[in-house]
Amino acid sequence: MFASKLPSVGTTIFTTMSQLAAQTGAINLSQGFPDYDGPEALREALARHVAAGHNQYAPMTGLPALREQIAVKVERLYGRAVSADSEVTVTPGATQAIFCAIQALIHPGDEVIVFDPCYDSYDPAVSLAGGRCVHVPLASGDFAIDWQLLEAALSPRTRLIILNTPHNPSGALISRAELDRLATLIRDRDIYLLSDEVYEHLVFDGREHASVLGHDELYARAFVISSFGKTYHVTGWKTGYVVAPPALSAELRKVHQYVSFCGVTPLQCALADFMAACPEHVDELPAFYQAKRDLFCDLLAASRFSFRRTPGTYFQLADYSAIRPDLDDVAMAQWLTREHGVAAIPVSVLCKQPDPSQRLLRFCFAKREDTLRQAAEKLRQV
Repeated sequence: MFASKLPSVGTTIFTTMSQLAAQTGAINLSQGFPDYDGPEALREALARHVAAGHNQYAPMTGLPALREQIAVKVERLYGRAVSADSEVTVTPGATQAIFCAIQALIHPGDEVIVFDPCYDSYDPAVSLAGGRCVHVPLASGDFAIDWQLLEAALSPRTRLIILNTPHNPSGALISRAELDRLATLIRDRDIYLLSDEVYEHLVFDGREHASVLGHDELYARAFVISSFGKTYHVTGWKTGYVVAPPALSAELRKVHQYVSFCGVTPLQCALADFMAACPEHVDELPAFYQAKRDLFCDLLAASRFSFRRTPGTYFQLADYSAIRPDLDDVAMAQWLTREHGVAAIPVSVLCKQPDPSQRLLRFCFAKREDTLRQAAEKLRQV
């Protein structure tokens, strides 16, 4: 038997809960994907490009037309003029982009700061690079950065800090003032940033997304990750991109070319066409998803779950302390799926050292209205 390089890693909670939902016939509000299709014009563009024979390798860095559209979007939304040639790289999904950035930067013995709860791909990617994650808990309640804990976690071995804003699973947003504070904290240190911004367009109640792309000092040392799947309701297309300064992009591309070499060609063609024809799509997303959030929360208000409306992403956390405080969140998620027909994600599995008193589940509201109504009706009966 060989020694596993990831001995503590098993099947992800997202796969586990989706499988359980399928087995039991439960409504799946666990894994973060829509139960509706992306824009018709986008799907028609894909069919058109497949039929036109655009089915061979794309350039390693991404289709030029798509990289140009990304650069246009970045300048329009965040005020940063980036080079489509040297600063934009298209990847087969944001998770692969995260993996490649970590492999490009982290050496054995390096430390990477992550904020708990966090997306579950960060730690394995760091481990495979020979590094070690230092988990810093976010503040309970609002999931804000605890700056005292962050500063205490920094060491001479700290090489990278991974941000996630809007934050999965809480929806919490990092403000411009917090980015300024982070810049001050790491200004004289050899520390880089990976900013996971895959939910960048899902920000509610009139608030704005404070992207690292809009911060001169931080962008100079950052990989910024985005997702077409989240933005265009096509998670199965597994297409994302990285924007980073030329030197960092060059190192990322060295890894990317030996992981997948390039993304899927006709998908990139379709996305480039749609971005050029419908730039307003991203501007309409906040209202689109806020309406879903408000519908779900309004329906859930009559239940015994307690919650604060999420400020971002398409996830809503809910506290079940008034229902089954005797169950930890993993047991609660399984019980809710089996006995009441709604699948959710337990938040504790996204933490290195979860708070044993926490009783939180994550529900995905990127669903059709009838799906949300059916799920809420079941949850009100719990």
